[in-house]
Parts: sequence; C-alpha cells; structure tokens
Amino acid sequence: MDVVPGIEVWSQFDHDPRSPANAAMRASDRDRAVIETVLADAFAEGRLTRAEYDERADAALASRTLGDLVPLVGDLPVSRAPRSSSGDLHQQAVRKWQSDRREALLGLIGLSALLWTIWAVTMWGDFPWPLFPMGFALMNLVRVVVNKRDIIEEHTRKLEKKERKQVGQAEEEA
Repeated sequence: MDVVPGIEVWSQFDHDPRSPANAAMRASDRDRAVIETVLADAFAEGRLTRAEYDERADAALASRTLGDLVPLVGDLPVSRAPRSSSGDLHQQAVRKWQSDRREALLGLIGLSALLWTIWAVTMWGDFPWPLFPMGFALMNLVRVVVNKRDIIEEHTRKLEKKERKQVGQAEEEA
C-alpha cells in the first residue's frame, strides 16, 4: 500500500490513531503498512538513517495498538502535496539519472581497483586481463552519459505511471 499523494496519512486509517479514544484499539496490517510507507518515504528522502528506518519499521510491525504507531512518525512529515507538476517529476527523473550515472562511475572505479589489485598480486607481468571487464564497465558508464535524455524520459514516464496508479487507488478507496 502506498501513501497516496495529496491525501493526509491519518485519513488512510479507519480510526485516527492520534485520538486518545482510538489509541488502545488494535492496529491492523493495513494500519502498519501506512506507517511503514511513511517510514520508507522518509528513508528515501534522507530524513532517516538506515538504522533508524530498520528500528522504526520493526517497531511498526511489532505494534499492537494504534497508539503504538503514532510516535514512530511523530517527527516526520506525514502528508504530501500532490506531485502532479511535470517539473517536479522531471526533477525526480534527473536525480534518478544522476544516481544511475554515479553508480556506473563507482562501479567502474570499484571494479577497476579490485581487478587491478588481483592482477598485480597474482599475475604481474602477464597479459593485463582486467582491461576487458573494465571495458564493459566503461561502456555502461558511457551508455548512461550518452543516453541522458532517453533515460530521463523513461524515468519520467515511470514516475507518471506510478502517480496515475496511486491516484486511481485513492479514487477507488474514496
């Protein structure tokens, strides 16, 4: 279950967990999923470290009552504005491409360091075979850089599709 853009998180519960009258009520799997999605979004946005996310997600899964869920997201923004702006989606797609480029570069550097170290320790003077795997990693990096526009457009289409799906789910639940 995804947090639906433009809909406050608390409205996705059958009973508002912030209300003292509902705090002792047993939490459902759906209630836990709403909180887990908020936590996942906060982790993806850099608001939580991996350790904080893991700790809070485990606590959400182990929670018994609605009142147990509220403190897990008390310091996080729990509602979103609609993300229908194409400029916002484009910026997200550009950030995803930048991440892809960074991963390709780090893959090339890491692979190169590892393979050249192995070659230097075990086969110094023999044919420099690390050139071949490095070539493939370099080709991947070049592909990501050269196809920037196409990759960004593809990421934008995926984000638009995801947003349409979330809006459709929100309409079904309403």
